[in-house]
Amino acid sequence: MSQRKHEPNALRQISTLLIDMDGVLYRGQERLPGARDFLTSIVEEKVPFILATNNSTLTPEQYVDKLAVMGIEVTEDRILTSGQASALYLSQVASSAARVYAIGEDGLLSALNEQGFRLTDRDVEYVVVGMDRQLTWDKLRVATLAIRAGATFIGTNPDTTLPTEEGLVPGNGAGLAALEAATGISPLIIGKPQPTLLTLAMEKLGVTREGTVIIGDRLETDILGGKNAGITTVLVLSGITQAAELPGSSYQPDFVFENIDHFHRAWREQRTG
Repeated sequence: MSQRKHEPNALRQISTLLIDMDGVLYRGQERLPGARDFLTSIVEEKVPFILATNNSTLTPEQYVDKLAVMGIEVTEDRILTSGQASALYLSQVASSAARVYAIGEDGLLSALNEQGFRLTDRDVEYVVVGMDRQLTWDKLRVATLAIRAGATFIGTNPDTTLPTEEGLVPGNGAGLAALEAATGISPLIIGKPQPTLLTLAMEKLGVTREGTVIIGDRLETDILGGKNAGITTVLVLSGITQAAELPGSSYQPDFVFENIDHFHRAWREQRTG
């Protein structure tokens, strides 16, 4: 299944790939069809790419290890998370000595530490929230009090759910919703659908929007994020969004494929045909 809004050979124009991971390359610990061959192929062909994920739980090194277990080999410089993007954003707007209260896992905490911020629960200037599978009422309490006292509220990403082998489980958006309900304040989002993460990925690769595509599984983050960044969008139906949801959406992907394998075959056929 594919949806084309360009000329018949439009896929041939794609030269740079920004690739989501959850729901595109894997679901939980399960590798999705064609993911290994796809990554192996673009590495061998030296296609510029970044694995740009809204999931802030892991560090780039941990993502490399996770992918390696699935037989997918990439290097750390090929990964950019919403945790890294949030820390980079904060480094541009806050002093290096800023006091930050962070809710999140290794990926976010490590990124904030690398930028030199002081992680604390006292006199907090910024509250940064990423997915935390050890989220507690006490963490929400500290964040709520800090935001109500004037701390800037930042969310790494708004994903309300996360695809796993068991099904959909709460994502970071669920925790953000609890804090928004308790404070009456909406977070500043850094990850998709805001363009920041994708723009940083293009800057890292040294490419422009022309020929760049985002491949993702969510209309409301990956596809809308691509639209906001001004790049081509490819939706795969192996994660969150299902085909039945497309007719009711106010924004549409440029292309739709069942999974990354189907995209890879169509793209390869146009490039080599």
